[in-house]
Amino acid sequence: MEGVGVVTEGELRILDMDPATDGAAIRARLGVCPQRDILDEDLSVEENLWVYGRFFGLSRSEVHRRADELLQFAQLGERRRDRVEPLSGGMKRRLTIARSLMNNPEVLLLDEPTTGLDPQARHVLWDRLFRLKREGVTLIITTHYMDEAEQLCDRLVVLDHGRIVAEGSPRALIAEHSTREVVELRFDLDDQERHVDAVSGVGERLEVLPDRLLVYVDDGDAALTSLHARGVEPLSSLVRRSTLEDVFLHLTGRTLVD
Repeated sequence: MEGVGVVTEGELRILDMDPATDGAAIRARLGVCPQRDILDEDLSVEENLWVYGRFFGLSRSEVHRRADELLQFAQLGERRRDRVEPLSGGMKRRLTIARSLMNNPEVLLLDEPTTGLDPQARHVLWDRLFRLKREGVTLIITTHYMDEAEQLCDRLVVLDHGRIVAEGSPRALIAEHSTREVVELRFDLDDQERHVDAVSGVGERLEVLPDRLLVYVDDGDAALTSLHARGVEPLSSLVRRSTLEDVFLHLTGRTLVD
């Protein structure tokens, strides 16, 4: 997608251009935020933006103007003259995204944009990315955080071992591959299996985990009523809506893949 790989099969067009012959033109219109923050820690925050902007041939005045705008966008205006090295992980991530926007790209590629960030930093970053969407920038995000995908993405592609297993909007994927709600039942430790027969048949699907049973249903409250009528008395129960994480685990399994 960045125009630097080799096409091994099929045909690839990016921004209606061929990366084999138009690689430089494509990269000029892309922004790339890598998984790891590759910043020059010996430079200040604003100097990182200035240097990167010059790579695209922007004039000195344009580089400074863009840097000022992006520092405000990334909420780093007050840290502009600080060196990068002592910044927090969230600040470095926001700076990396700001840097990827110096050339005013039409498409922004983000590889695991919030990995390692605390919840506050993640939500600040989500807010920045949502603003970019509203301004017309196309975001292409790779992430293992399903709440992030559900929050930011209009269209999703689920990959398993390099192959597409599902695609569509978050709502459509949940409707197709899960139920409207999930009932979580917790019993005594190591006592899940004993209740499987009593719980089976209440929902469309039953999943047995080491610490709880998951019952996939359209009406969680009605399912609980049915379970109580069967004499099922868990230590605790929870009705929640189905999420993209339910879909992802259903499609790809719960076994770790290296």
